Amino acid sequence: MNTLILDGSLAGDRVGSYSVATLQAALGSRGWSSEVVALRDKKIGNCMGDFFCWLKTPGKCPAADDQQEISKKYIESDLVILLTPITFGGYSVMLKKMVDHHIQNTLPFFTTIDGEIHHQKRYDKYPDVLIIGLLSEPDEQTESIFRNLAWRNSINFYAKVHVCDILYRNRSESVMKEQLSHCLDRVERLESDDDRTLPHIRHSSVPATPLRRALLLVGSPRMQKSTSASLGSYLFEQLKLRGVATETIYLYKAITATERMGELLQAIDNADLVVLAFPLYVDTLPAPVISVLENIVANGKGRLNMTRFAALVNCGFPEGSQNDNALAVCGEFSRSAGFAWMGGLSLGEGEGLVRAQPLNELGGQGAPVRKALEIAAEALAVGQPVPDNAQVLLAKPLMPVWLYKLGGTVGWKMKSRKYGTQKLLKARPYQKAV
Repeated sequence: MNTLILDGSLAGDRVGSYSVATLQAALGSRGWSSEVVALRDKKIGNCMGDFFCWLKTPGKCPAADDQQEISKKYIESDLVILLTPITFGGYSVMLKKMVDHHIQNTLPFFTTIDGEIHHQKRYDKYPDVLIIGLLSEPDEQTESIFRNLAWRNSINFYAKVHVCDILYRNRSESVMKEQLSHCLDRVERLESDDDRTLPHIRHSSVPATPLRRALLLVGSPRMQKSTSASLGSYLFEQLKLRGVATETIYLYKAITATERMGELLQAIDNADLVVLAFPLYVDTLPAPVISVLENIVANGKGRLNMTRFAALVNCGFPEGSQNDNALAVCGEFSRSAGFAWMGGLSLGEGEGLVRAQPLNELGGQGAPVRKALEIAAEALAVGQPVPDNAQVLLAKPLMPVWLYKLGGTVGWKMKSRKYGTQKLLKARPYQKAV
């Protein structure tokens, strides 16, 4: 069996290094070959959400960095092991950068899996997946989010076998060794996990006091020309109508300069409410957004004045429920940062419906979206959590699933004409030569 280990741990991580060495030894004793890719040593750019890997160079991200070679190794492997410190219930930034590029290994067209819409396979065969998380000590909520993410990823990775386990840094090496061996036993026996349950993250109990100032963080690489910006802007227009001073920062600008990151951290100190609006990237937050959240926690922002925090996520699938893991990660971040969690809003069909247009231009079709955001703004403006009825209203599909699937098929084929790739959309650039 050909095994690829994607090591998402930091340099000097003792448990990460031990895990890699132990896995290689165990794989070798079973007669399986292995290769380790230390992601911290590789040049991997952020996925920019431009879909060029579907349209311009089908099946391959056009960014000429190390992710192309890693993607090739991924497709050629029988087993891929993802090793990562657990961050807010999700992956490390280094591993998530690589995972974000996984969309090149699927097609833009839709299929139905267990009653849920996903992208079609690009290849006939995909590797099995073993996902190992590193955690300081047991934490039921964090672990549940992580295992749910591993399960959701296994669907989009088209892994026939998927196993997930968590190593605690405060345990002995002998215990870790036994766990890792048990994981490989399960892969060999073709035993998959099915950890679908997400914890219910309760709203924080804080006094309902009127807001003075709100900060919108837009976590899309398309910045102003994004669905995230459209949704967040409408929400903040409603807050402004209710007497709240507002400010907007685009995270992909902030991550490029230390000065801008400092301004972002200061803006958080000045805000009563922070709202993060972002697109779903492979079942959770984009890697650059995670890096900003890590920075916020590291700088202790929001702890003194109990800054309120809410999230607004959209995905390209009809089911808003596909955003649930991302919202759970946001709730876990809020807990880690010492923020008061005000809940989240989840929109499906964002790419197909909003397409970065101002919501007022969507006419009657956008009425439920506007109404949901208005309900949320009314509650947030007086310091209350996002109401359940706003969440339910926004999460409802805005068109029949069959129509959305058909529109997606026609839409991607039409877009490919611009690049002359109509007949290449199903290309398999990483297919192993026979």
